[in-house]
Amino acid sequence: MMSRGMLMNEDLLQRAILEQEPKDKGQGIANEEGTQLDEIPKLCLEFRNILRIDHLWQFTSLARLNLNNNLIENIEGLDHLINLTWLDLSFNGIELIEGLESLQKLEVLNLSDNKISVLENMETLERLTHFSIANNLLGELDIVLYLRKFKNLFNINLFGNPCSKEGDYTLFIAAFFPDLKFLDYTLLDENTKKEASIKHRYVLEEMKCEELHKQKAEKAEQRKETEAKLHTDAFVEFLNGSDLFKCMFNDDQEADKLHRVPEITDLLLIYPFKPNNETVIEYQQKALHILANFEQQHKERTVDMRKLSDRELLKVKINQCNDEINQLCKDLMTLEFQMVSQLEDITKRLDINISEMVGYFTEMDDYNGKVRVSALALLDDASKDNLDEFLPDDVRILFTDKETVMDALTTGHDNHLMKINDRETQLVSRANSWKVALIKGIQDKDLKENRMRIKDLHRYMDHLLVQLEEFQ
Repeated sequence: MMSRGMLMNEDLLQRAILEQEPKDKGQGIANEEGTQLDEIPKLCLEFRNILRIDHLWQFTSLARLNLNNNLIENIEGLDHLINLTWLDLSFNGIELIEGLESLQKLEVLNLSDNKISVLENMETLERLTHFSIANNLLGELDIVLYLRKFKNLFNINLFGNPCSKEGDYTLFIAAFFPDLKFLDYTLLDENTKKEASIKHRYVLEEMKCEELHKQKAEKAEQRKETEAKLHTDAFVEFLNGSDLFKCMFNDDQEADKLHRVPEITDLLLIYPFKPNNETVIEYQQKALHILANFEQQHKERTVDMRKLSDRELLKVKINQCNDEINQLCKDLMTLEFQMVSQLEDITKRLDINISEMVGYFTEMDDYNGKVRVSALALLDDASKDNLDEFLPDDVRILFTDKETVMDALTTGHDNHLMKINDRETQLVSRANSWKVALIKGIQDKDLKENRMRIKDLHRYMDHLLVQLEEFQ
């Protein structure tokens, strides 16, 4: 007969405290009132037929809590256990992961032998190192990828779930969790990790790209929100960027008329300039797409070949695979050359733009020339007694000796021009040196990465050809 369920009340908790502590110490804790429960470091409540987690709000110092082998169906009542580092809820009837938001110090979590089918609501458990969810209902291996966000996790137990029975299970986990040390209490050796990384390499590359894009988007959004708050606090929101301009022209019918004029439309078109990293990512996505399609088809072809007993038909299939491998190599090399060409064009445009920017520095002496022309005109007026009648007497004295004033202006202008020319020469020289070093650095980096990609491609081709040799 099944045991009757128990409620977690104060009496049950007091009995548990007395049982786990030495007799004298436990009796002392039980006799104290008010503060005794907030000093308990651990609490064991296993095999007590508990139906619901409750009455734990005073256990604020609790670091270890054992609730295994009970009748608990919901994770709740843990909000005040902010110092908990170890929690065992195995062998219960839990279906959903929930109620763990406050346990930010949790390092060890055991949810084995429950009825959980989805990994969720664990975002705050950033310190998690050991996670056991054996003998649950996790059906797909992709569900486990949720745990990739826990960077400190090095021990996972998934044994007994439907997903652990898939043929690629161990290599899948080893590939997508490179820092994991133990899987199902078995050490993941370096050979297994190496094999896993090779097998799932291109999927991992694609996933890393997606995660990088997501991180960049999240950081950009955070910066945008922070900036928006600063502007709001300063009462200048929506005054940066083009917001004010757009607000001015959103309802401007005359502007709409202008946009319909072909010449104006041409002016509004802006050629999109893509930095090198965006160009590389774009081509990597294309290459990963080609590889994913090839690997899917190649896997199907190799499975079919393993079933063939006719040597002639097998030879035909092998030749077809060879053709597909050669075509893959050709497609990827074509894509690589296209990317290299575009990167070269971008670098050339960058070189030209910097050169044009440096050229603007040579226009610094226009002001002095204009001052000199103005002074000459004023001196000419002085020689003709056409000076402004309101000109002060001390200024008029300067124009009594035209040659002296002219010599002074010429000498001053030449001195100023010499200083400006020296500064201009230094500035242009340093800017050009910086430009040369920058362009060379970009070119060297692109060349190195190009060679690495081609080397990886040939290594992958050799790997595929070696696989085909096994069928011959």
